[in-house]
Order: sequence, then structure tokens, then C-alpha cells
Amino acid sequence: MKTLTEEFGWNAGKVWKILSTNGPLREDVLLKTTKLSEDELWTAVGWLARENKISKENNLYKLGQTNLTEKIGTDAGKVWATVSQQGDVDISTIARNARLTEVDAYCALGWLAREDKIHCKKIRIKGSKIKVSLK
Repeated sequence: MKTLTEEFGWNAGKVWKILSTNGPLREDVLLKTTKLSEDELWTAVGWLARENKISKENNLYKLGQTNLTEKIGTDAGKVWATVSQQGDVDISTIARNARLTEVDAYCALGWLAREDKIHCKKIRIKGSKIKVSLK
């Protein structure tokens, strides 16, 4: 059974493959084509941004040198600091305490997962959410 972190990497591979095959795509088309949930797509984008493989221009995601490092990298630092201070915490709490949107928090999780700095597990709080702790 794959860990959640391994799933993030697997999903990043799906996104990479779709963009490699189809070229630049809007988020809604990428979601439909990959059949990922929004949360899964955002963590995949964060993972690929950490690998310097994805960029976003004019609402289109495309492969190539990333232009997302400043935003997602900075947000990853905020997420890491929040988890470091609070311990085992869910994504909604992380987003609120780090003053990020959940979208930005999920992208940052993908970044940190690629760096192998966090441990994630699924929990059920008002739907399926993710609980994060540091490695």
C-alpha cells in the first residue's frame, strides 16, 4: 500500500504525463484529464514545482522551468514552521494558522513531501482531510 507521500509523487507523475502529452492546460481541464481531486492536483503542482518542472502562465499550467518557487517555496516555509510549532495538525488548521488558503497549503505540502520533510495521513474531519507532522 502506498503512503500518502508516495501518492503525491504518483499524482505529480500523472500531471507531468498529461502536460507532456497535451501541452499547456487550464486547471479545470487538467483536473478532468487526470481525474484527480483538487487537493491531489495542488499537491502534485507543489511536488513538480519543487522539482523545477512546472510553471503557470495566464491560467495555464505547462512543463518547464518553474516560476512558482517564490510563492510555493515561501508557503512551504510557513507550513513547516506551523507544523514545527504545533505538531500533528490538520491541513485546515495549518492554512488558518499560517495565513494561507487551503490551495496554497496543499501546494506547499506537495513541495515539502518532495523534500521528504513531512509525514501525512488521511483523516476524516468534514470530509477527507490530511493531517501533517514533521519527519
